[in-house]
Amino acid sequence: MAKVVDRKKGKNDKSLDIISLEMGKRPPQAIDIEEAVLGALLLEPNAVPDVVDTLMPECFYKESNRKIFSAILSLASRHAPVDIFTVSEELSGSGDLDSVGGALYLSQLSMKIGAAAHIDYHSKILLQKYIQRELIGISYEIQKDAFDDSLPVDDLLDSTQQKIFSLSDRNMRRDTQAIQYVISQAIEDLQATQIGENGLSGVPSGYTSIDRITLGWQPADLIIIAARPSVGKTAFVLTMARNMAVDFNVPVAFFSLEMSSLSLAKRLMISETGLEADKIKGGRKMADYEWEQLNSKLARLVKSPLYVDDTPSLSIYEFRSKARRLVVNAGVKLIVIDYLQLMTGPPELRGMREQEVSAISRSLKSIAKELNVPVVALSQLSRAVVNRGGARRPQLSDLRESGAIEQDADIVMFIHRPDYYESIDEHPELTGMTDIIIAKHRNGEVRDVQMRFRPSEVKFVDATDIAVDMKSYSSEGFETISSRMNKEEFRSNSDFETDF
Repeated sequence: MAKVVDRKKGKNDKSLDIISLEMGKRPPQAIDIEEAVLGALLLEPNAVPDVVDTLMPECFYKESNRKIFSAILSLASRHAPVDIFTVSEELSGSGDLDSVGGALYLSQLSMKIGAAAHIDYHSKILLQKYIQRELIGISYEIQKDAFDDSLPVDDLLDSTQQKIFSLSDRNMRRDTQAIQYVISQAIEDLQATQIGENGLSGVPSGYTSIDRITLGWQPADLIIIAARPSVGKTAFVLTMARNMAVDFNVPVAFFSLEMSSLSLAKRLMISETGLEADKIKGGRKMADYEWEQLNSKLARLVKSPLYVDDTPSLSIYEFRSKARRLVVNAGVKLIVIDYLQLMTGPPELRGMREQEVSAISRSLKSIAKELNVPVVALSQLSRAVVNRGGARRPQLSDLRESGAIEQDADIVMFIHRPDYYESIDEHPELTGMTDIIIAKHRNGEVRDVQMRFRPSEVKFVDATDIAVDMKSYSSEGFETISSRMNKEEFRSNSDFETDF
């Protein structure tokens, strides 16, 4: 795969010149502003910190200006003084002094300063010109690669998206804000929450017991929901997506990398209609009244703002592009991914699974912040859970293939079903009882929430109000029924039935 030529090596200018000749235009540049910025830095060393976070040497089109700025950065990184003399010495030491025009050119730069106070605005102009030049270079490389029939089109698309998104990331810089402005924004957000009818500051999940703890899924959060295979991860998030889209009219995007959209639709039909699964799946013929029931029950689901994408082996770059379109065009408020380990990361990390999963995890958090919507990603757990004795409760260390998932996530939740691991013949009422273990909550408490899985409807529901009674939240000795459910003494508790 051809790559965009690295300007650090001084080769991209030539390719830009070729493109410019072909188009009859010169590359975007602002030489006068380059000289004004360098002149300000030579005379006002205190201005250096104002530009180092915005500009790179590549932002300067003129090669001599690029070398001078590199020398200034080198001095600043060593906390050395920056002036005409020290920059001249630095360039002399690297053998670049004569190529930039000598000490005479540095002196001329110091006389072209406008006003140091304008250096921030001037820096943004140079950054804009740099991005324009990069886009021209990227488009030129894309054209060349598109004519090469030997390159797989999937690799071409991945490479193109990676280049565009990398350039976009460089341009996404936020200014430092004084605390009074941040507090003002927080108060406005608090007022908006108080006005809300549901009392939640985030997007309601449709699971009342979970919303009481999280106050809804918060914008820009990455939520990881993990479990062993066949425990019900997909059923949990699919029910959640249905609740949000149907009951709250919240637009939700569901990216299914494991199941087809048709399979997901049939699961939703089973949950929504209450009809037997084998009839929905086509194993048994449905009666006329059941067809009427099907059409009636599906009316709300059909009209709901739920969007499904079943692209297999979805790359992180393609996901970012699709997610952005859904947020902008469909007003999507939450994104679900089923599941994280089936995504593909940057091409250069293929074969290095742990690093690839780490890159995917970091990218998902970055996308959540960029789009300002919560991203819910399912994850597999390692076999360490199965091999562990006792109640086999999942731990953060059980997240499969990368510890970065635990670090990047704002919330980590585990789905734990004791009936998955052992027989509960003595207490059949425990069938389907599920611990939703909130193991990490960056902005709240870590607790257990009790829910129940209904196999016949392939969905999770809140168990009982007493499981997450609001009075329990304020008590110091909080312990949900579900957390006690995993202890041996609970199995012989004489008042077992009364707790439910």
